[in-house]
Amino acid sequence: MDPNSAYFRGGKESKETSISPPPPQRTGSASSVHKSGHVISHGHRSSFAENLRGLPPSPRNQRHPSFTQAAIQDLLNHPPAPRHHNPRFAGRDWRDIAIGELVSKDDVSWVEMDTSVQDATMALLKNSSSNVVVVRESTTSSVPVSTFDYNDLNAYILVVVGLAHPSDDLVELYDTLAKKAQARISIPLRDIQPICRKESLVILQGDEDLAKAIEVFGSGVHRILVANQDADVIGVLSQLKLIEFFWNEGVNFRAIDDLYPRLLHDVGVGSQQILAVNADSPLTEALNLMSQEGLSSVAVVDNGLNVVGNISTTDVKHLTNATSLPLLQDTCLHFISVILTEQGVEKGKDSFPVFHVNPYSTLAHTVAKLVATHSHRMWIVESASPSPSAPGTPSLGPTVFVPTPSSSQTSFTGSHFPSVPPASTLPGSHLSGRLIGVVTLTDILNLFAKSTGLNPSDPSEQRARRRRSSSSSIRPSLESSRASIDIRR
Repeated sequence: MDPNSAYFRGGKESKETSISPPPPQRTGSASSVHKSGHVISHGHRSSFAENLRGLPPSPRNQRHPSFTQAAIQDLLNHPPAPRHHNPRFAGRDWRDIAIGELVSKDDVSWVEMDTSVQDATMALLKNSSSNVVVVRESTTSSVPVSTFDYNDLNAYILVVVGLAHPSDDLVELYDTLAKKAQARISIPLRDIQPICRKESLVILQGDEDLAKAIEVFGSGVHRILVANQDADVIGVLSQLKLIEFFWNEGVNFRAIDDLYPRLLHDVGVGSQQILAVNADSPLTEALNLMSQEGLSSVAVVDNGLNVVGNISTTDVKHLTNATSLPLLQDTCLHFISVILTEQGVEKGKDSFPVFHVNPYSTLAHTVAKLVATHSHRMWIVESASPSPSAPGTPSLGPTVFVPTPSSSQTSFTGSHFPSVPPASTLPGSHLSGRLIGVVTLTDILNLFAKSTGLNPSDPSEQRARRRRSSSSSIRPSLESSRASIDIRR
């Protein structure tokens, strides 16, 4: 019997994956606040020579590494889109703009504590603008008590199919939830609260300024609920929405816009503490890793540590149909290929999201990719290197990988999903490189805050909160692999 069939009955949504790397100079922007989606036009395909206009006249005065072939190809494949000033924000200090100006009540979707997980999931799938539903005690209340997002959905799926790793004090609860799911008994959100890893529920008034919001986001909080003076929730402001605002409207704010031409290497953002999975690891390894570590995405790498893809908690929308559950025991690479196939069917054309940059990418190039892919992370890579036919053992000190024995890489028979292609044959894989770091939305917003004189708290506090309920069965295996990145099979 399928333990999850009673709770997920479909609903596929496309994932925006168009990439538009920025030009060396930005000429303007158009706000997408209150729009249903962010669309980047590719109507004008500027030449490579045009893209180089505005660079320092004498390269001898300031030497930077030459463009790699991959960087040139990236610019040719994804020419910059024209942007225009938005008069709504012209001449204003961004720190004085009210939070309420960036949100819409249409982004708020309510459910109750006694709403079933199935119904909450359907509401979540429909609310693609904010990727979250707000939870209250009852329909008569307007006070938020929690949220339900794809991180919570990921944790729930792992529990009901018996693939989660509970701590000793949660074993009984996990067993109870799995048995109820198998018996097709409705499970309310109230019952799954202990399995959900929650960050602080932050509520700000709509008339507070963005300076307050960016301090909160730069401290590692991913989402803010915005309320009016009557304490009614009027919108949801996320890190991504604020990054998108600063990308589109940065030309109006000199302090922010001056940061965009600088290189990641120079501004010092990013981290070498990396969690990633091998492409031939089972999908459950990636999902469990994100759930246990409180992450929204992980890198997928090949034997040469080249980034071949990205798996995020949002991708679990592809697992909300009972017929897709065999994917849980298939490889991460297979899951990526299925997502690409579905996107091709839905959009009528091939699309391959690019989730990586290099240390000499500009901040503008990085932010443009984050906005285009709606991602929380960009993986920092070296130049592309060949993928060896045998498992490699390169040295990357602080990197953490989750090795998986080949014996666990089993697949369900009779699956209707396409066979997995080699990593080297995936579209866009030749543009990747060896994984050496990661830059997140928190890193960039922290940079914006500090560059304008604000003082966000240490983001590690929020990271620790999201990891606090990690099970004892997973943590030692991660800690023991911290000193080595050997990928064993």
